[in-house]
Amino acid sequence: MKRLVALLVAPVVVLAGCGGGGEATEPEVSETPSPGTADTGSASASPTPSETGEARSARPEVVGTVARGLQAPWGIDFLPDGSALVTERDTERVFQVGDGEVTRVGELGQAEPDGEGGLLGVAVSPSYAEDASVFFYLTTGDDNRVVRATFRDGRLGEATPVLTDIPRNSYHDGGRLLFGPDDMLYVSTGDAGDTDNAQDLESLGGKILRITPEGEPAPGNPDPESPVWSYGHRNVQGLAFDDQDRLWASEFGDQTWDELNLIEKGGNYGWPEVEGRDGELDGAIGPQVQWATDDSSPSGLAFVDGRVWLGALQGQRLWRVDVEGEGAQDQRGFFVGDYGRIRTVATAPDGRLWVTTSNRDGRGEPTREDDRILLVDP
Repeated sequence: MKRLVALLVAPVVVLAGCGGGGEATEPEVSETPSPGTADTGSASASPTPSETGEARSARPEVVGTVARGLQAPWGIDFLPDGSALVTERDTERVFQVGDGEVTRVGELGQAEPDGEGGLLGVAVSPSYAEDASVFFYLTTGDDNRVVRATFRDGRLGEATPVLTDIPRNSYHDGGRLLFGPDDMLYVSTGDAGDTDNAQDLESLGGKILRITPEGEPAPGNPDPESPVWSYGHRNVQGLAFDDQDRLWASEFGDQTWDELNLIEKGGNYGWPEVEGRDGELDGAIGPQVQWATDDSSPSGLAFVDGRVWLGALQGQRLWRVDVEGEGAQDQRGFFVGDYGRIRTVATAPDGRLWVTTSNRDGRGEPTREDDRILLVDP
């Protein structure tokens, strides 16, 4: 453990916008993709990518490494100064990444990591300049919960709960946090292994929640007394708004289909009666894209210039889906198998992507560099 900390506080970051004059501590990343980086089409019932010249062009490139030597990084969100807060699921540690350094700034002692649970998502308050507030999603011995802390002068303050009693388990814990264009906090949860939770509007499991920064049901929710925004989810681990203020969510399937969903207020997404487009449930909303579970297990989700990008754990790739029109189309996978399991994808202030590996989460095959945050030019 001491060796890892020493590595992380060293200036191993290659930030977007940094010049090439500094001594690199990472191997140079070739701009020419290796054979393993060839893109692949979806193995689902969704439309296959078009073979136009435009669809074959503009492949993403890994142009650097933001950080290395992390342990199952899970959440990323950016501060006003352009640096980011990064969480580690299994260690409860929080790091600030920026200015050429990776600095440990605190630890969330309330979390009890267990399987897929632990210290998960992070979201920086839209009013951070005034209140210095940041929010975390974590698993305790009794529940999953959202907590708030201050982050000032490089130090993380004590965390206090704002929303509790989200069902927990060693799997299906959800965990993504995202502030929307409305300044409300969107929270993804899993069914915690109890499929009945997803359709039960009294349960916070298997939902996307929408709350105020104080943890109250947000004004305009389907039920004014409830934080539930949408339901019928199995395990949502990715949330992103596009430039039309539409909310997209990536969701783990069971044995057949993983999903990319366009979220509607009060929408029922069908689980457990419906997986992907298979099954029937009156009023259920089907996915925009579905993938075979071996090709995806989608986690983090980010939007850039008309496209959403999804990290795939089991599929070990970065998915790109065009969402400029009314729906989603032309899904394509990149870096297949090159970096192992990919979990979180975040849009940096300069429009590039920060992409985390998740090879030290107990299910991957880590290299000496793992876990990493890759810098990707989309």
